[in-house]
Amino acid sequence: MNRILIVEDEERIASFVEKGLRANGFTTTAVADGDAACEYALTGGFDLVVLDIGLPGRDGFTVLRQLREARVTTPVIVLTARDSVRDTVAGLEGGADDWMTKPFRFEELLARVRLRLRTAARAPEVTVLRSGSLSLDLRTRRARAQGRTVDLTAREFVLLELFLRHPGQVLSREQILSHVWGYDFDPGSNIVDVYVRALRKKLGAQQVETVRGMGYRLPTW
Repeated sequence: MNRILIVEDEERIASFVEKGLRANGFTTTAVADGDAACEYALTGGFDLVVLDIGLPGRDGFTVLRQLREARVTTPVIVLTARDSVRDTVAGLEGGADDWMTKPFRFEELLARVRLRLRTAARAPEVTVLRSGSLSLDLRTRRARAQGRTVDLTAREFVLLELFLRHPGQVLSREQILSHVWGYDFDPGSNIVDVYVRALRKKLGAQQVETVRGMGYRLPTW
C-alpha cells in the first residue's frame, strides 16, 4: 500500500485530498507547514509527496530544494494556487515531478498520483546499500561491516536501512521512531538508543555517531 505525504496548510483542502486518496486505497499523512514536511519526508517513509508552495515556516520551494539536496528521490507533485510560468518553471527545475494549480479536480490529481507512482516503480531497484566499509543487502537482509557478515533482527535491519539511505544526515530520535516503530509510538521511550547500541555492538562503535542534542548520524568515509 503506497504512503503519501500531504503538505497543505489549508485544512479544508488537506482534508479533501486526504479523504479522497484514502478512499482510493492509499495511506496518508498530512502536515501543515514546511518544517514538518522536511522532517517527515526526509525519513524516506513515503512513496509520494503532494506539496503546497505557500506554507508557514519553510515554503514549498525550500522544502523541495532540501529534499533533493538530501538525495531524496520521492516523487513530488506540487499543488498550489500559484499559476505563473515563472513559478511553474522554478518548481519543475527545482525537482518537482509535476505541477497542478488550484482550483483542481480530484480525479486529475488522482490520475497524476498514480502515474508518478508507476513511473517511480519502473526505476531500477537498488538491492544493496553501501557507505564506506558498510553494506546492507536488501534481499538477504544481511549486513557486512569490515569484511564480516552480520545477521540483524527485523528492527535492526529497518534502522540500518534508514541510516544507509541518508548517509551523513542527522536523524532525530523522533524521525527514527516514526519510520521504524510508527508515528504512535511513545516519544519518551529510549528504544531508539537501545537499538543504536545494538547496531554499534554488531557493526562497530564508529558506524553510528551521536550528535549531541540532535540525534544520530551514519558518518561518510
